[in-house]
Amino acid sequence: MTTSEINSEGCSAMPIEEHIARELDVLKARQRYRTMPEVGARSGRFISVGGRRLLNLSSNDYLGLGADQELLSSWLAAAAGSAEDGRFAMTSSSSRLLTGNHPLYGELEDAIAAEYASEAALVFNSGYHANTGILPALSNRHDLILCDRLNHASIIDGIRISEAEYKRFRHADYDQLEALLEESRGRYRQVFIVTESVFSMDGDLADLRRLVSLKKRHGATLIVDEAHGVGVYGSRGLGLGEELGVLDGIDILIGTFGKAFASTGAFGVMSNLFREYLVNTMRTVIFTTALPPMVLGWSLLTFRKQLGMQHERQHLLALASQLRGRLRSEGFDVPGESHIVPVVLGEDRKAVEMGGALREAGFHALPVRPPTVPENSSRLRFSLRADLTVEDIDALASIMKP
Repeated sequence: MTTSEINSEGCSAMPIEEHIARELDVLKARQRYRTMPEVGARSGRFISVGGRRLLNLSSNDYLGLGADQELLSSWLAAAAGSAEDGRFAMTSSSSRLLTGNHPLYGELEDAIAAEYASEAALVFNSGYHANTGILPALSNRHDLILCDRLNHASIIDGIRISEAEYKRFRHADYDQLEALLEESRGRYRQVFIVTESVFSMDGDLADLRRLVSLKKRHGATLIVDEAHGVGVYGSRGLGLGEELGVLDGIDILIGTFGKAFASTGAFGVMSNLFREYLVNTMRTVIFTTALPPMVLGWSLLTFRKQLGMQHERQHLLALASQLRGRLRSEGFDVPGESHIVPVVLGEDRKAVEMGGALREAGFHALPVRPPTVPENSSRLRFSLRADLTVEDIDALASIMKP
């Protein structure tokens, strides 16, 4: 902005609409302009986008539960037969602390706590609500939050809302984390360590065993976001913490229903004390309308269903290993080790062009660009599903060329 664009009171003389229009033009020029896609019908692992039927490689329905028509039909039939008792109401019309605390909340939270062998669980409206509400409720200006640099934006937003001091350690650099813990000893009321278990953009895994060891040694509180881990890892789909045998070392574990569990909302697994405190202080619980009973019931059904889907979990991870190996052999930069398979291409333009080429070939795989990922690391992100086939992966890998 030039000096001539500032008035005598130090304010911009340019209308807000012109500012916005200029910024949108910059996004378009940098290949970072986004639009809502014309998404149509979904049929199993296929999706209609812009009138074309494409193999869906951008969904977080990791187990394919969202496409289980038999499960959905049985649920809708049950709903139709019980419409009068309020169990399947489409709205709660109130916060949980008023009249929205339907009995299905208790059933769902009890089921989750029982499977995790935890004292308590608390259901949230979304993973974003969980991550923007927990840290501001638990921490104050006398505390320190230590956050992995690649944690999800919702975690970063929650940290910024809180009054606590925070530091971001280099991604998965637990030596640096340990140094920060040593440096903070005795200086804060409480230290929080926050991490994802499966990192959503790189597809790599946190070393939860080391994190549990560090938090115990330094008396910290460990919060783990398992949004992309639940449903996929562990014999019962309880996440990477179950897979690694460290569930009892995580103070608050956050899971989501909106991905592998094919519903809406999120949950936290925690002690009774944490739950009681959050119910009384967490703004994203207190000041929001409760989830509809219809959604709570579906979440309970899909949570119980996925407990026995170990075959699907094994198949999903085998597909990811197959695709990652094929792409690396072609010379692509493919980080990670999970069911999320990113192909880092660097330039925004290159990611957009390759995504377009895949769409022409019948695949729906969206480019991911800054600010979602760091500068110069634009990528395609293949988000795999258990209802994909080996042949699907072969077909995709065969057309991917650097």
